[in-house]
Amino acid sequence: MLHTLMKSPFETNISFFSGMLKKTDDFLALQDGVLIALIDNIFLKKITFSSENLYVIKEDVYARGIHKNISSSFILISYIDFVNLTLKNKKQIIW
Repeated sequence: MLHTLMKSPFETNISFFSGMLKKTDDFLALQDGVLIALIDNIFLKKITFSSENLYVIKEDVYARGIHKNISSSFILISYIDFVNLTLKNKKQIIW
């Protein structure tokens, strides 16, 4: 399953959300959701514990000027890669 986070993690119930993630699920952060990938943020441990497949849209990361502060647990991908994730995952949840 593909889980996408589009809003800031401060506007989302991360405890509930991370409880829904399985280790095999794909997680993608885009738009303001990329803030969840910042090093040493309060949500990082919950999300890295919940899923092994963590992605952020690199265009959104660079647009916010945070590319040097992204956790190494996350893989930066393009919007084309995002399309491939949607093809891979027949089920999706948007948070």
